[in-house]
Amino acid sequence: MTKDGAGGKVVGVDGNLRLTDVSGGVCAPRGFSAGGIRCGIKEGGSKRDLAIVASRVPCAAAGVFTTNLVKAACVPLTQNRVVNGRIRAIVANSGNANACTGEAGQAAARRMAELAARELGVDPGEVAVASTGVIGVPLPIEKIEASIGELARSLSSDEAGHSAALEAIMTTDTRRKEASVEVEIGGVPVRIGGMAKGSGMIHPNMATMLCFLTTDAAFRPDTLDRLLRRAVAKSFNRVTVDGDTSTNDMVLIMANGESGVPVLDEGSEGIAVFARALESVCEKLAREIARDGEGASKLVTVEVSGAESDAAAERLAKSVASSSLVKTACFGADANWGRVLCAMGYSGVRFDPGRTGVRFKSDSGEIAVFSGGNPVPFDEAAAKKILMRDEICILIDCGEGEGSATVWGCDLTYDYVKINGDYRS
Repeated sequence: MTKDGAGGKVVGVDGNLRLTDVSGGVCAPRGFSAGGIRCGIKEGGSKRDLAIVASRVPCAAAGVFTTNLVKAACVPLTQNRVVNGRIRAIVANSGNANACTGEAGQAAARRMAELAARELGVDPGEVAVASTGVIGVPLPIEKIEASIGELARSLSSDEAGHSAALEAIMTTDTRRKEASVEVEIGGVPVRIGGMAKGSGMIHPNMATMLCFLTTDAAFRPDTLDRLLRRAVAKSFNRVTVDGDTSTNDMVLIMANGESGVPVLDEGSEGIAVFARALESVCEKLAREIARDGEGASKLVTVEVSGAESDAAAERLAKSVASSSLVKTACFGADANWGRVLCAMGYSGVRFDPGRTGVRFKSDSGEIAVFSGGNPVPFDEAAAKKILMRDEICILIDCGEGEGSATVWGCDLTYDYVKINGDYRS
């Protein structure tokens, strides 16, 4: 791979899109800083549990939130602030979801924003709030009040600040979920950085996940909102771990314009490049969430092609990736293709099994197991070798049209039950 002047690796070339990996996560774009500390929300241990991401100048902002009717206190508060299209900072805690905690929880969420705003010298309406952790436990706001000064002092514009904030939003995560890239727009280098957390209660629309994105591109809020929703539809809303949609999910993006690039709007030169770069960052983070599913040992990618439409392909892929029986077969490296056809059959999408083909693939090879309505004789040992890998792909061709979609999931293991059987303890 070649390297650019910043020393990053070229990670994608698609037409006029040339993405380059850079370091720094949410701090990679100009004008952003982040930090994280331990304030004691998580009982025992020494893990950080309070994070902050901030811009030195005002930002355009957009967000996508959980569709669960039961929402944590932070969700409507942040939704209302993002509606205005302007936020300048995000303060987030882990270890406590602040969900189903009544008026006291709502007051605590507002207080978190007020405390952070005071330290940053900005209006509280410019501060978004996020929480993740156990539902139904009052948020110990006094611990945040006592630590907010330390949190503000932890702000750093280098990778250490990003790393501290990322650690502070993790719960049952076992892997870091981060990305930062640079792309050239009109001769100007523009950066996008991101961090995410998510491991369990993961299902489309959305999942137990937080994702914070930053960019030094310039946008009007309505344009940024459209781009973010497109990116989420192709990434975070195509991830499933266990079929549960959480109370706290949100994806937030802040754009501060510090790169100097002119404001990007629909029809602007370079907006398509930025859109694909944003989708690439979101897809990478989404894949990492699926890979880190609670107790998971394998990343399972389901690719459907030949469907009557992209929407039909997506529904079919989600049905297969969400199937507990498909997931357990992947865990056991069992080429049980009947479970794949079964999950397609109850997806609600009409397709012709007599024209459908199914293959399993990994870096150990590829094998056809079903074609044109008939089983394909295959070597069980070879299939098991393929499915024993930690990244496997289920390839489905409906043989009917041009629709296609990719969904990411994971296997279902004994450890998922162990983790969630004593989550509160």
